[in-house]
Amino acid sequence: MKIYLAGPDVFLPDAVEIGRRKAAICARYGLTGLYPLDNAVDLAATDASLAIFKANQAMMDAADAIIANLTPFRGPSADAGTVYELGYMAGRGKRCFAYSNDPAIYADRVARSFRITTSDAGHMIDADGLTVEDFGLPDNLMMIHTLDLHGARLVTPREPPQDIWLDLTSFEACVALAADRATGRPD
Repeated sequence: MKIYLAGPDVFLPDAVEIGRRKAAICARYGLTGLYPLDNAVDLAATDASLAIFKANQAMMDAADAIIANLTPFRGPSADAGTVYELGYMAGRGKRCFAYSNDPAIYADRVARSFRITTSDAGHMIDADGLTVEDFGLPDNLMMIHTLDLHGARLVTPREPPQDIWLDLTSFEACVALAADRATGRPD
């Protein structure tokens, strides 16, 4: 089974090494990890961003499943590009797995980042008066239910690890789930 390895990991200073570590974990479970930085793209080219998009899309098309790192990135929610990739894979009927190294509920993470109050109707609102999604889920309901319906529940640790970007314990749990599904074993 080929697994597309999505996430903001590509922005880390040691992004290539993280990709190698993830691919090695996949290989230990008999899976092939496809990491976006494995694509050869000339970053100096005028169309570099389009080339990255096309190469990543081709990699997703070649994959059987996705493991998405939904650890909050530059805010209380997952990386926008990763969310797109998760939706793309679900839309293509492929298996979807994901993890987050932040086990907090989405509404609590929003409250950590922004001033939140309660509206007259009793729901949480932000400083702009916009409702904060509060279903007790770890991120936006569309992502969480995509996982529920197309793969497996979001994997999170009980407590955040020391280094949310380098700890691959929850990632490995997703790989184990994907390997079980590849052999026909349920959760």
